[in-house]
Parts: sequence; C-alpha cells; structure tokens
Amino acid sequence: MKLSKEQLDFFNENGYLLIKGFFPKKECDIIRDLAKVHLKYKIEPIETEYEYIGIDRDEYKESVRRLRQVYDRDIVFKNWMEYPKIYPILEQVLNEEPILVTAHHNSIMTKRAYTSTATEWHQDKRYWSYDSDNLVSIWLALQNENSQNGVLEFIPKSHKMEFNSNQFDDKLFFRDDLKENKDLIKTKVSFELEAGDVVLFHCKLLHRANANRTNKDKISFVYTVKGKSVNALPNTRSAKFKEIPLKVH
Repeated sequence: MKLSKEQLDFFNENGYLLIKGFFPKKECDIIRDLAKVHLKYKIEPIETEYEYIGIDRDEYKESVRRLRQVYDRDIVFKNWMEYPKIYPILEQVLNEEPILVTAHHNSIMTKRAYTSTATEWHQDKRYWSYDSDNLVSIWLALQNENSQNGVLEFIPKSHKMEFNSNQFDDKLFFRDDLKENKDLIKTKVSFELEAGDVVLFHCKLLHRANANRTNKDKISFVYTVKGKSVNALPNTRSAKFKEIPLKVH
C-alpha cells in the first residue's frame, strides 16, 4: 500500500494523517489482550502517572501510564512495529529509508479509568536529540478512542511554525494562558478512532490528549521512525538505544 498524492500532500501540509482501518482488528485484539497482562502485573519498564505529573498521590503512583520498550517485550508487539505493509508509507512521508527508533515512544500508551491525567500540548521533539527533525510517529488505535477517553488532538501545520521559548513552560509544554497560543489552540482537530486506525504525525506537531473520563481503560500503541540520514546526538538518550532498519517492500 502507498499513499495517494492527496494523502501525502495533506501530511506534508498539516503534519498528520489518519488512515482508517489499516491494521486488522483481530490483531489489535491480540495486542490489547497481551498489553492488559503486562499492565496488570506492572511488568517493567513502565511509567506511572506520578512519574509524569509529579503529584504525590497513591492512585497516581499505582496507575501505569505506559509500558516502555515494547519492541523487546514480545513478538506480538514487535510484529506490529515491523508490519511490512506500512513500510512504503513510512518511506513516502520520510522521503528516505525508514529506521525504527527504540529510544522514544516504543510504548503501549494507556489512559486508565478514573486515574489518568491529561497530556498537555507539546512537541515530541522537545525531549529528543537528533541532528534533523525528519521523524514521524505511528499511533495505532486498539479500540474506540474519542473525546471522553483521551483521543489525540492536533494543531494542524504547527510542525512548520517557529515558536518563542516563552510560549512554553519550564517543562516545555505549550502554554494555554497566552493569547497568541490560545488563538492557535482554537484551530485544533481530532478524530474518533476505531481499532485498526492509524495516525501518523510529525515530531514537531503540537498535540495533546484529555484524561479518560469513562469507566473503561483506553490502550493504544505508538512507535517512532526516523529517516536514514538522521543521526542521534552523541551522549544523549536518543543515542543509547538500538535502531532497526526497515526494509521497504
């Protein structure tokens, strides 16, 4: 499968692209069921809500926000990250050979019922260390995602914008108390997703997600690829984890 010219142009212009029904739902069920086991037994490495927001409350210390380093956890997770049908698409959006990054994302992301927190506006690139911005993340919905359980929201074209440092707080989240930021946030978009839907988004695209306000956990899968010419900066987290070339079929 390859993107049409219209799809590719849309991604390049807006910084994101939704591909409906890309991955079989039965495979999504298998991934989700396995993820539930890892979440139940809190199989390391994990990140808790407490580690993310820093609020010292027992429910946040117990609530797993994401399973880290999933590429090496199980063949089920690895198979999705090496799914051959997506290779040509990744080559198109990167405009070069895609390389799987395991230093960043490489995660099962969760929004737990009752104990999840909002993910504030941010660019993923803020905590990555590369000599270029040609990196794209792949978000796989494993179940229904909507505004009530924490679906992703994006600010179109923000990957092409230049921002001043004062538009971000000390944790590099995009501030929502500034008029110039508020005006931009008004342009946000989101989609209701179903199992098997995939969203591609650029590493500089501003995005966020609400807390889960429902009584059912939401589980998603996200990983990142870079163009072959992009290099991790020495002595950073980005350089400490392996990278895997993905052959394009």
